Amino acid sequence: MRKRYGLLWLLLAFSLPAMAQPLVIYSGRSKALVEPLVKRFEAQTGVRVKVRYGKDAQLLAVLQEEGARSPADLFWANTSGALSEAARRDLLARLPDDLLQLPARFVPQDGRWVPVTVRFRVLAYNPERVDPGTLPRSVLDLPGVENLKGRIGWTPAYSSFQDFVTAMRKLEGDPAARAWLEGMKALQPKAYASNTPMLLALASGEIDVALTNHYYVYRLQRGGAEGEYEGPEEEEENEASPAGRDLPLDMYHFAPGDVGNLALVTGAGVLQRSKNRDLALAFLRYLLSSDAQEYTAESVYEYPVVPGVRTPDFMLPVREALELSPEPDFGRLEDLNGTLNLLRELDLL
Repeated sequence: MRKRYGLLWLLLAFSLPAMAQPLVIYSGRSKALVEPLVKRFEAQTGVRVKVRYGKDAQLLAVLQEEGARSPADLFWANTSGALSEAARRDLLARLPDDLLQLPARFVPQDGRWVPVTVRFRVLAYNPERVDPGTLPRSVLDLPGVENLKGRIGWTPAYSSFQDFVTAMRKLEGDPAARAWLEGMKALQPKAYASNTPMLLALASGEIDVALTNHYYVYRLQRGGAEGEYEGPEEEEENEASPAGRDLPLDMYHFAPGDVGNLALVTGAGVLQRSKNRDLALAFLRYLLSSDAQEYTAESVYEYPVVPGVRTPDFMLPVREALELSPEPDFGRLEDLNGTLNLLRELDLL
């Protein structure tokens, strides 16, 4: 698979026509990740690319408002929930079969978008304060750990947390998801605007555990770029965040198949009204090339979706990570509004 995508991309790089009109990408992914990949694509193809950054929900609203007037050719989102919602609104075009030949567990049945990277939910903890042997086997049992009252961090306003809750609703049912949120709320968790400040609070002893994505722990331990667009002020803050292997941070995995270990994908799709469909498809193929997949793994520590792509040695092997995760249908995570409504009802947003 890796060789086939590499050869296909090489052929496309030499066959794309020079065009005066730029390829326009609406990106929920961060500038720190996107800009280097865009520059590589431009250098290899001669194609000009313009990127509009924003949070997934903001960009969805803009696309809906712009309608047929939108200049966007491609929507590159941080969450499968946003992509599924864009597909539900008929904003995305069906993709060619060659772009959908990825592991079946990642590809939505409607074929309107393609996964680009994988992240995993984890429970980060401070090993100076927490014995991992005392932590529950399921994230669903976390509300029952009374000694963590006031010592848990979470990010209800963050898109990946909302995807996690949406998956919990689909896998466990709405009553179970509501009961879990109510139980967590009773433990008086501390809410953070984003993951990096939360993990810095964890390392400083302000909290003991935190619900997050795996790569945030690696990022603070090893350095590295942010993957999700957070806004200019937050990106500047994250760039200045300290990183070092001596930070008291570690990752706890729940039992295999538990929703607390959920695999979450980022991805991208071509807009129905794209004026540069061929270029947008070429950019998607570039994102699935070994060059782009390896760069993403090495810069933000997210897992590749293309088999055979190298990942840093310190990362948990992708096969082991996947064995820990349940297998939701990512195309069914489109009910983001239902999750947002539930969080608002519980005064979590």
